[in-house]
Amino acid sequence: MKVEEHIGGVPPLPGKTDGVKQYSDMKNMVIVGLGMTGIAFLEKMLNNDTAQEYFYTVIGEEPYLAYNRVGLTEYFEHKNFDKLLLSPKTFYEERNKNRWNFKVDEAVVEVDRDHKVAKTSKGNSYDYDTLVFATGSNGVLPLHLLPDPVNGQSKQDYRNYREMGCFVYRTIDDLNSMLSFSEELSIPKDSTKRAIVVGGGLLGLEAGKALLDMKTFDNVTVVHRSKWLLSQQMDEKGGALLTEKVRDLGVTARTGTTVDELLFDSNGKLKAVKYNDGEIEECQLLCYTIGIQPRDEVAAESGLVCSKRGGVAINNFMQTSDPNIYAIGECASWNDKTFGLIAPGITMADILSFNLIQSKFHSPKEFSEPDIGTRLKLMGVEVASFGDYFADKNGPKWLPKGYTLKKVRSLVYEDPIEGIYTKLILTQDGKYLLGGILVGNTKQFTKFTSIAKQRKPLPCPASEFILGKGGDDEDADMLSDDTQVCSCQNISKGTLVENIRNGKCASLGELKSVTKAGTSCGGCEPTMKAIFESEMKKMGKQLSNALCAHFKQSRADLFSIIMVKQYKSFKEIMQNVGLKPEAAGCEICKPTIGSILSTLYNRHILDSDVHGLQETNDRYLGNIQRNGTYSVIPRMSAGEITPEKLIAIGNIAQKYDLYTKITGAQRVDLFGALKQDLPKIWEELYEHGFESGQGYGKSLRNVKSCVGSTWCRYGIGDSVGLALRLEERYKGIRSPHKMKGGVSGCVRDCAEFHSKDFGLCAVQNGFNVYVGGNGGMKPAHAQLLKSDVPPDQVIPLLDRYLMFYFRTADRLQRTARWLENLEGGIEYLRDVVVFDKLGICKELEDQMNELVGHYFDEWRESVIRKEDQIFKQFANTDKSQETVEIIRERGQRRPADWPEKETVEKKDFKNIKWSSTSWRSVCPSTELPEKEAGSSTTILISDTQIALFRLNGKLYASQNMCGHKRAFVLSQGIISTDENDNVYISCPLHKRNYVIDADKPNAGACKNDDSLSVALFDIKEDDGMILVKLPPEDELDEVLGTTKWKVKKSETVSEGIATFKKLDAKFNIKVPVRTPVPSVGGSELDW
Repeated sequence: MKVEEHIGGVPPLPGKTDGVKQYSDMKNMVIVGLGMTGIAFLEKMLNNDTAQEYFYTVIGEEPYLAYNRVGLTEYFEHKNFDKLLLSPKTFYEERNKNRWNFKVDEAVVEVDRDHKVAKTSKGNSYDYDTLVFATGSNGVLPLHLLPDPVNGQSKQDYRNYREMGCFVYRTIDDLNSMLSFSEELSIPKDSTKRAIVVGGGLLGLEAGKALLDMKTFDNVTVVHRSKWLLSQQMDEKGGALLTEKVRDLGVTARTGTTVDELLFDSNGKLKAVKYNDGEIEECQLLCYTIGIQPRDEVAAESGLVCSKRGGVAINNFMQTSDPNIYAIGECASWNDKTFGLIAPGITMADILSFNLIQSKFHSPKEFSEPDIGTRLKLMGVEVASFGDYFADKNGPKWLPKGYTLKKVRSLVYEDPIEGIYTKLILTQDGKYLLGGILVGNTKQFTKFTSIAKQRKPLPCPASEFILGKGGDDEDADMLSDDTQVCSCQNISKGTLVENIRNGKCASLGELKSVTKAGTSCGGCEPTMKAIFESEMKKMGKQLSNALCAHFKQSRADLFSIIMVKQYKSFKEIMQNVGLKPEAAGCEICKPTIGSILSTLYNRHILDSDVHGLQETNDRYLGNIQRNGTYSVIPRMSAGEITPEKLIAIGNIAQKYDLYTKITGAQRVDLFGALKQDLPKIWEELYEHGFESGQGYGKSLRNVKSCVGSTWCRYGIGDSVGLALRLEERYKGIRSPHKMKGGVSGCVRDCAEFHSKDFGLCAVQNGFNVYVGGNGGMKPAHAQLLKSDVPPDQVIPLLDRYLMFYFRTADRLQRTARWLENLEGGIEYLRDVVVFDKLGICKELEDQMNELVGHYFDEWRESVIRKEDQIFKQFANTDKSQETVEIIRERGQRRPADWPEKETVEKKDFKNIKWSSTSWRSVCPSTELPEKEAGSSTTILISDTQIALFRLNGKLYASQNMCGHKRAFVLSQGIISTDENDNVYISCPLHKRNYVIDADKPNAGACKNDDSLSVALFDIKEDDGMILVKLPPEDELDEVLGTTKWKVKKSETVSEGIATFKKLDAKFNIKVPVRTPVPSVGGSELDW
């Protein structure tokens, strides 16, 4: 998806993505070498090059697919080449042929830089725009000790010395040749069949182990010029312990020794070696592991600058003297240094793959002095070195700021019984770990390496690592996600965790196969195992609770059932899923299922079969206020509004005399709208470009923003542009609870993203995405879901997060509480929506796309439908009644406060005895239609409001006033039934539930407040009219008249205002007062 430049780097809403690029549109990249570094680089490019900028051709000289050279020794155990493959054969066979190709058994012999063509040994030519050398290195043979090969063969081709008995240890062919040679070798009976390895470093010990495993030699000897084996990684004590262990395995270790001469028989076969001390020792096979020679000959012949010591010269960006050619791995020379380990090569591949794709958007990465620490199991002995492991010998390469004394101290633990040697090199004060050496027990290698790399003070005295925890396994949870676990493949803990949590790896073997960690030297496998087991333990199931008396399922379970079964109505759901198929539902399950149906199908909530399911706010598309009026909040996406719209909303508020206030959601709220005026107000707002802000619904309220980079000198990103698009995308969607978003243009967080259900903060590399924040009575700080998200990936990520929340949250559960209760918390959420652990990310995105594609403005749709009868105050008259006295404060009208103490004597309304009653026709039956979820309306008889209800063909009538706050709102509540089939109405203000079935023993009682009750009336239907049995009007008004129960200013004038007036006087506060507009008029009281 392309980012539109004209909107400041803010992505458009998701749409169709471009298809696969044609080959002709792509640049050509030739990778010379299909070894460990070459294949790693190819895989990284294929993953990073999402725009398909390059077509890749990788050319390998060997007749094999890329294999693990570090694991050559294990080959003798199974002799199965496929087990050495770094990527399975299917990686090559099922490749996208429009993106890459490979060649084996074909060497690049010439690079024509002028025409940008790579030519091969088979006569093929490959054009390139970019070429990468990953040719590796050769083993070194002391040619001055060797005779010329027979038949005039090349002295530079080491394969020509194999038949003499002289080998190097580099390739699978080297091993197979050694194996064949040893099996065919025949010697006199009185001779010793001996193999000698010259060079006691990492490779030499591997070769020694391989020869030992052949079991064809009487003796295997390792010759090393230093006083101890592995002298490039071990100090003398560690090396001596290793040497002792190698000897215990049956290998002869000759240290402090060199081979000065090779002796051959008359057939040109090796028969003996002569050491520097003059001793001659019988030998039939000699394997040299004395170093490497970078494969730079083709590069040198093409005119590229090469190091005098060998290797293609590169800069910090892997670039050679030709800006279109790069070199990585053992063939590259950086600062006149070559590295014969796989880890630096993988790091080079990482850096180059990043720079080739991302440097046009980001600062390029640079190569620096690599960590050449190692962790191996050599001949069954665990050995490791990490950090600056020779700091005590050569002086520290780094010291903390302020440390001027270049001295270090070593903490050493030796156990000759168990064969364990641990050496930690510390700063002089012991506060920083610089490096170390481990022999016999390397379980804490990853922890030590991480601490040394972080260059932070130790969390505890260094002695605790050895004495207190030296024998313990690593605590995987203590390792940070950026801890390097596999140094060979440069794999971090975070990468391992990601692949465990996303479900790709259900076993340690699969984890190794997918990530390549542990597939080279295998030294990191214990740590991998600890991480794997730790993460697997964290995975569990989420518990659910029954929704209400009608459904045993949780909301999340109901959501899934309704979604899969495609149920479209409450009745259908109750019949198929409910505990009582004929039940009418309650104030809990009705709005919950109404919300689910809206989330899945986005139907208009005023549709007759779902209207009765809605809470009062949704039912009338506005927020009910304590005097029965409603507030109107038009949408102002991202808080942005033009002067013209601001004037228009002011004129509308003025016309209807609405209390006006700026909300915390950067919108204008208009309070005090009469229910019957709502359609007219909406129509006028629509004419000026406004639509519903859905401040009434369990849906997105707003996405708050600061001005960001468009105006602010500190802004990094266009927060307004992104916030506006997020609000436009998610507007109208019903959710388990209300949602709020925020986008800040920098870390100063003026949009308060930390307190939002989803919040974004602009950073240099995109946006950090936070989720699960909340203000309110139980604040929660949003948690980081993903950092550095590019603008065009923000929406897909939020689509997944929100849709997963919609599916799995409980009823009326904000994202903060949902995340707190989610098994596994933010890590599990990250697994699902970032790492796709459940494999549903695309499904979540598709579902959101489908949902937002059906958006419509609910206000506008209601006006078009002309459903004014829903919004009438009374079904039998056009009169209107005020139920709370209106006062003016600071120039605006508002309802008088509820009295702190009741001034009107409460009545036991359910037991009222009337002097007489008679049937009275009150309204047409059409005012109380038969609807699936029930219907209701209000009638005015003299000064008394009566609420009428219809549910499942039966009629009910009660007073309209809830005695709790003397609010005339019962007809706007949800008609419900309980487990005992009692029909009750739930007050929309504070959920007082009144039984309205006159046939029940507790008729008129309040189910959750014994002090309250309602009067009930007989009701019937006859000849298209609704009839109610009522007492005389004066008697009815005396008990239930609105004038009697209306909340008046005189009941509330004492405390509140008096307190404020005292404050004003004490602190000389001048409270601004708006002068009433003459056209508004009104005789309301003014405080």
